Amino acid sequence: MINKKPRNEMRKQRHRRARMDLVGTPLRPRLSVYRSNKNIYAQLIDDVNGETLVSASTIEEDAVKETRATKKGAQAVGELLAQRALEKEIKRVVFDRSGYRYHGRVKALAEAARAQGLEF
Repeated sequence: MINKKPRNEMRKQRHRRARMDLVGTPLRPRLSVYRSNKNIYAQLIDDVNGETLVSASTIEEDAVKETRATKKGAQAVGELLAQRALEKEIKRVVFDRSGYRYHGRVKALAEAARAQGLEF
């Protein structure tokens, strides 16, 4: 009998493995993405000081309810996060996809942030 781990456990394992190499600094924070079934969240994190510098999500009042769990919602979050980061003069980040495939909503968020001027 095969003992298969749940999908989210496998994602968490991939995330822990990737985090061995990804570290956010004050000059180059880590852009962390979390994707749920209904929303998408993104944060710029300074791991050295242990603080969140900027965050954006589809839960915020600015988000349109119809686009929460879609690529359009992810694009909106990426654009909003990039605008907030540029206001705080953060231009370069390290992208942490949290064990998710670089596809769909995660890719849409990353490309929208790049289009607004973030470098990673």
